[in-house]
Amino acid sequence: MKYLWIILNILITAHQVFSQAAPAVDENIPYLMTFGGNSSTSWGDDDFCQIFFCVIPSSQKDPVYIRVYDPDTGGELDELKGDFNTTINYSVYGGKSCWSDTSAQSIHPTGNYKSGILLSSRSFGTDLKFDKKWYSFGPFNPSEGEYAEKLGGRVFKIIARGISGDDGNIYKYFLSTSATENVPVEGGNFFTYKYHFRLSDNQNHVCQIYPYVDDKTISIEISNFDWDNDELIRIFSVAKNGLLCDVSGENDWKVKQFPIVSAEKNSSIEIQFTKNQKTQVKNNNVVVAVRNQYGISLPFFVIPIGGVPVYSPKIRMK
Repeated sequence: MKYLWIILNILITAHQVFSQAAPAVDENIPYLMTFGGNSSTSWGDDDFCQIFFCVIPSSQKDPVYIRVYDPDTGGELDELKGDFNTTINYSVYGGKSCWSDTSAQSIHPTGNYKSGILLSSRSFGTDLKFDKKWYSFGPFNPSEGEYAEKLGGRVFKIIARGISGDDGNIYKYFLSTSATENVPVEGGNFFTYKYHFRLSDNQNHVCQIYPYVDDKTISIEISNFDWDNDELIRIFSVAKNGLLCDVSGENDWKVKQFPIVSAEKNSSIEIQFTKNQKTQVKNNNVVVAVRNQYGISLPFFVIPIGGVPVYSPKIRMK
């Protein structure tokens, strides 16, 4: 990742509008999801906790806001189980180690995953005034984030955690310079090490996410949870043209390893999700993680570092 921050700065200049949202428009994912802490994992959330990071470029001096769309659990978008009884807590962290602590980058919310300095926190239950509305955390001075040279700026962390209840919270983020509008932070971006998201119900929709492969990676292990009966998960890169991933069933993990060739290093790969064309699968919640041969989690940037990978038939797997 020696030159990652250079690539990132070039890339997000060209995609400064789309890179402000998580999920990003180009990912074609409608929403993130986090279930209440008393939920059954069979509903598609393996640990009821999602950790996202945002990068604020060093050039940004004015305050920023992390905005959450539909933060409450109990409205039109959320997934009901019985009566709505769920509380979700959002907490924002900055300062030293908020990102660099290895627990924060793990796919398991254990240990010191709440590393850094707590800057803001709020819990939401059923509150119609936040249904399909935005709530803004901040303002945050960019200097409050953890400085990360290889990412080209300062990093903040936001954790969405199911405190209680058994319903599904459906939401999304936006990185903004305004508390009341979605005004992009030029050069900003989001990333995560474990993606919890809701697939579209539309059978024609294909969504994709983009893990970044650094120069130390010689193989990757792609894990997916609770794919249910949707169609295919495929892998694309400069050297892989739609290789199939093993797909999980209900409340189940599936893992498959793939070798990484030199041409794939210091670039993004694409994990593509295709809906079932014969049977409509609704409200499908999925969790995906990627680790390298050392068991270290690889980051998913909402805009792929280096751009969307394009398969080259001249590069062959051995």
